Amino acid sequence: MVIPAHNEASALPTSVAAVKAAGARVDIPVNVVVVLDACDDGSQALADRFGPDVHFVSVEAHNVGSARAAGFCFARSHFPDDPDGPGCWYATTDADSRVDRDWLARQLVAQADMVLGVVRIASWRHIPAAAARRYLRAYYAKIHPDRGRHEHIHGANMGFAARAYWDVGGFAALSTAEDADLVRRFESAGYHIRRDSRLSVATSARQTGRAPQGFAAHLRGMLAERTRDSA
Repeated sequence: MVIPAHNEASALPTSVAAVKAAGARVDIPVNVVVVLDACDDGSQALADRFGPDVHFVSVEAHNVGSARAAGFCFARSHFPDDPDGPGCWYATTDADSRVDRDWLARQLVAQADMVLGVVRIASWRHIPAAAARRYLRAYYAKIHPDRGRHEHIHGANMGFAARAYWDVGGFAALSTAEDADLVRRFESAGYHIRRDSRLSVATSARQTGRAPQGFAAHLRGMLAERTRDSA
């Protein structure tokens, strides 16, 4: 499991602890790779806190796609599971997110080459109520509860078979939409993708993120729309 991070020392302990808890619920060996991308906030000092199954890697990419890719390259070269074998599974989330305890277990039983989940905002405290309602209406309009499917793509909540990941070339060095780009290549290659609206990850409502047009930018857009409506 890979977690990219840029100056998120305050959020990482919660994120890593949640991922480890999810890993403890499955009957296979689980390793976690935290990729510190251009961090100067002391994040590296956390490396000894979590035990031997959590690995910290430092890069200077300033790029979330490159950071995720570096994590999986590390996994491929350091862990004993055959990355081209049928039983090797990769997953990724974000440093400001908290996965549920069944997060990995749901992915492993999905019988798919890729599993895409949804996100929920952990706290709306700093978001105006009107903007929160607008966001929720738009977000849930793309979820189909009758079929358990959805139309969202989040790097904070996705998993995939290692062999398929390497077959399509892995994450590209994109500063934005590296997750959507990977999904498009899985689709083009004909891999089976399972979209599970019950596979949910709690994430922050921060408005400044690592990806220029990522989830944080989407929330900023909601606030800007509220400002225009009030003008």
